[in-house]
Amino acid sequence: MATGDLQRPAGRKIASLGALWPFVLRYRLQIILAAIFLILSAAGALAIPAAVGQVIDRGFVADDLERINRWFWLLFAAAALMAVAGGLRFYWVSWLGQRVVADIRSAVFDRVLSMSPEFFARTRTGEVLSRLNTDTTLIETLVGSTVSFGIRNGLMLIASSIALVLTAPSLAGVIGLLIILIIVPVVLLGRWVRSLSRRAQDRVADISALGDESINAMETVQAFAQEARESQRFSNAVEAAVRSNHLRIAASTVLIVTAILLTFGAVTFVLWLGARAVLEGTMTPGQLGQFVLYAVIAAGSTAGLSEIWGQLQRAAGAMERLAELLAIEPEITSPPKPVPLPASPWSVCFDQVSFAYPSRPEEKVLSRLSFEVHPGETVALVGPSGAGKSTIFQLLLRFYDPMEGRIQFSGVDLQRLDLREFRRALGLVPQNVVMFSGSAADNILYGVEEADNEVLEQAARAAHADEFLQRLPEGYATFLGERGLRLSGGQRQRIAIARALVKNPPLLLLDEATASLDAESEREVQQALETLSEDRTVIVIAHRLATVRRADRILVIDQGRLVAEGSHDQLVQSSKLYARLASLQFVD
Repeated sequence: MATGDLQRPAGRKIASLGALWPFVLRYRLQIILAAIFLILSAAGALAIPAAVGQVIDRGFVADDLERINRWFWLLFAAAALMAVAGGLRFYWVSWLGQRVVADIRSAVFDRVLSMSPEFFARTRTGEVLSRLNTDTTLIETLVGSTVSFGIRNGLMLIASSIALVLTAPSLAGVIGLLIILIIVPVVLLGRWVRSLSRRAQDRVADISALGDESINAMETVQAFAQEARESQRFSNAVEAAVRSNHLRIAASTVLIVTAILLTFGAVTFVLWLGARAVLEGTMTPGQLGQFVLYAVIAAGSTAGLSEIWGQLQRAAGAMERLAELLAIEPEITSPPKPVPLPASPWSVCFDQVSFAYPSRPEEKVLSRLSFEVHPGETVALVGPSGAGKSTIFQLLLRFYDPMEGRIQFSGVDLQRLDLREFRRALGLVPQNVVMFSGSAADNILYGVEEADNEVLEQAARAAHADEFLQRLPEGYATFLGERGLRLSGGQRQRIAIARALVKNPPLLLLDEATASLDAESEREVQQALETLSEDRTVIVIAHRLATVRRADRILVIDQGRLVAEGSHDQLVQSSKLYARLASLQFVD
């Protein structure tokens, strides 16, 4: 799968659980241990009916106390084996379930992190989160208990069936035929449960998506007094999920009731035949008791397998959804043999670059755009809204690749550089700063692997952030709240500048950081930006005249093309578009 779309497989089969194997087979030792204890536990359970039969025939009927004692000790030993081995089986399969789900969650999250912005433009965040949480919980249940119980019930069914044949061949044939007749409706009903389970999981994903969207836009929701509307949308999604789950539960109930009714109906019929055999003298009371217990084990195992089949159907639906995420390949990747990063500072060259977003292929945003930024130069991009300025930044960060043309850094094609190494070297100060849940220090050091306190404080001082950070209750260790809501807009911008300074980047991208600030905050941020721009190449999207005046050169972009370039004074005289933008202070 090469695109960012989450595709639905044409055929939803239990075989989709095969995608679990790479995660499960990493833990062969734990699987072997769980299998050993599972077999021992089943053996203990299957020994109990044989011991009971011997107690009846060789103890009670023979009136032999010594034999009774011996067989009761063997009965206790069988029960002890079943209990201890069963407990150890539970431990290892539960451990395996936790470990496998942790690996799947990490693998899915790693894959999501590698996707380009186009993937997130087409996919709801809540949908991804639902798969990471709800679907993986179903897989944990599958690996941590369902599979183990299924194998155990399967072994018990096979072994008890063999024991039934050895105990009373004629009656075993009848119950075997009845069990085959039971399996057919169970399989058919299981397919119905699987399709309903997938639908129910999709509705749960809708709840996550709506909740995530509303909570992340809470200020907008409240500002427009739309709490009731969002509450109703969420309630509708919840009710849709409840209806889907009710239907799934009803189908599962029909499956379980049918399996149990058919199974125990068959057992009752066979027991009636066994009672007649005892009266006719063709079977001993001990054999009948032994046969009854094995028949109960066979019936219970069959009923358990029917329930497990329904759980497998649900897990298959969950694994399909997770496999869809794991199968998606990022469109933007590093080359097999990347070239080393150029020396700092970098030059930048756009050579006949054309681009349209994949979601709007017919609408070209850039058209044969060419320009060059020299090492150590500060260049401002100006133009009306929709001219393509932000798209230039998207291409410079290699969130997308050009449809035509190429982008070079110091003569090296961008697509020949290692993606992560290249991005780690870039500095970015966005207009809308993203703050992470953590301390001020965590946010400043976000772009570097490690740095000492001296580097941290130097970056903060250069960004004019040290003064307000020192006033916080715990200084740099102060928790800033979700999305940094405890800080003002200017304070968040200065932390973003410090974050870029810590990296000491050869190329700095500034999406004008002062457009929405008050005069005092703007002055402090502008001073920090001047420090940040020293001795490096800078490209800035300009919304303020003050920013434009400080640039070495100005590029005027309109409809994806370079229409003029020069200094502020030159462009005011030579470009009508620039003169109009200058009169509007470059506020889009």
